[in-house]
Amino acid sequence: MQVAVFILVVLVFVTLSGALVRLVRVPLPVLQIAMGAALAWPVRGIHVEIDPELFLLVFIPPLLFGDAVAAPKRELLALRGPILDLAIGLVFFTIVGFGYALHWLVPSIPLVVAFALAAVLSPTDAVAVSSIVDRNVVPARLMHILEGESLLNDASGLVMFRFAVAAVLTGSFSFAAASLSFLYAVAAGILAGVAALIIAAKALQLLNRIGSVPAEAQVLVMILMPFIAYLGAEYVEASGILAAVTAGLLTGGSGIFRYLGVSARMQTMSLWTTLSFVFNGALFILLGLQLPDIIRHVPPELSSRHWLIEPVAMVLILTLCLIALRFLWIWVGDIAARLAARFGKRKAETFGLRVRLAGSVGGVRGAITLAGILSLPLAMPDGSPFPARDLVIFLAAGVIICSLVIASLALPKIARGLVEPGEHPGAAEERRARVGAANAAIARIESVANDGSEGEEAGARLAVADSIVAGYRRRIAASDEADEARAEAREAGRLELELRLAGIEAERAAVRAMFRSREINDHTMQALFAEITLTEALLKGRQGRK
Repeated sequence: MQVAVFILVVLVFVTLSGALVRLVRVPLPVLQIAMGAALAWPVRGIHVEIDPELFLLVFIPPLLFGDAVAAPKRELLALRGPILDLAIGLVFFTIVGFGYALHWLVPSIPLVVAFALAAVLSPTDAVAVSSIVDRNVVPARLMHILEGESLLNDASGLVMFRFAVAAVLTGSFSFAAASLSFLYAVAAGILAGVAALIIAAKALQLLNRIGSVPAEAQVLVMILMPFIAYLGAEYVEASGILAAVTAGLLTGGSGIFRYLGVSARMQTMSLWTTLSFVFNGALFILLGLQLPDIIRHVPPELSSRHWLIEPVAMVLILTLCLIALRFLWIWVGDIAARLAARFGKRKAETFGLRVRLAGSVGGVRGAITLAGILSLPLAMPDGSPFPARDLVIFLAAGVIICSLVIASLALPKIARGLVEPGEHPGAAEERRARVGAANAAIARIESVANDGSEGEEAGARLAVADSIVAGYRRRIAASDEADEARAEAREAGRLELELRLAGIEAERAAVRAMFRSREINDHTMQALFAEITLTEALLKGRQGRK
């Protein structure tokens, strides 16, 4: 019962954070950490003892899968060079550079444990970045690189983290064996992700053959997919992380959504957005819950002289070290890209100083780092405590918070002015696509309307076609490049939307009145309300896109 109440309390706080973030100018992750700390402080901290493998299974697959599904695949493919450079090269550079720096600064942390902490700190969190700064302020190319990097370095960083933890537990490490194991984990993990996608597609096909299957059953198949990928990969001792990422990346282009009904598609998209928000928020609130107790029990290795100044200074130094390593790697990568372009006699796409600095500060740590570090084993195989576990958890938590604070203070100032004023490329692309789709629809409707019917049927077809085509022409006019034409079309669209919403409100009031007078039962009312709400959501969604 206590666990159930605890989960409900966390969910309530996640909900409140979504409302409060609109009222206070604080990044959502920082607000959630503060709310968790406020909840825990009066009761001297709340510790949640969770099995490390269970913790990874519950949080990692849905988070990574959701991020992968939402990632812009075309941009990731076009920017694969710098993304892979950061997602793989920078991870190894961070593990070596930060690991040795940490062991030198805090000798009580064994070198292998320092490498483990460096590995779990290497994944970045683009979701946290987008909550800190407006996406329209950061250059689109940089934002896509940060998104792609955060998606792939989750896999590479956590795979290396697991190797480092295994080295601590076994007391031995072989570079050759680790390299072969890494290649196997990557290859088998990718195959497991593909297999999970195929299994999900076959399951949906089977449900379609059965017929009249509830949409919720189809949605459940999509929800289970990342867990199937993760568990399948872990069963063959591969990377479950890469399996979940692979399944998510391939989901959009695989055509699996064609096996879902309209209702199931809408429920799936809505549910994944909700799950992503809940899991990210729950992780940050869990960090906040631990914060008071972490502060009260600062590891003695960091508080030998000053109880507060020394640990805060250490966390700040380590965070700046990560930013410096990241800046150095991006800078060297720019030099290498410039030299390669010169030898290849092509134009180099390099970053300026401010963009490099924004990319360095924007590499904040977030939910994946927290999930990874909290999954550290409690004890060694012989029953002794895992070396420096409390210390590295303290440092990881401190670096997450410090990187978020630094980014929230510095990134908006660094990024200001980097994007030229004007229409966002994504908005222009959406406008062109909307016009192309509308023209195709008009051509098809006119062709069907003039299919050779005669008499009253032909007249009815043409009348209905004219009504539908008029709506498409208004959509084209609203996307016209001429400002005056767009303004007129938008005003007409606004008036139409206002009238349609008024009619919807009247429908809702009438259904409610019929229910109160017992002309209809609650089932009929709910069915009608669902239809009305769907229509209203579509109209408001169209309004938001304009």
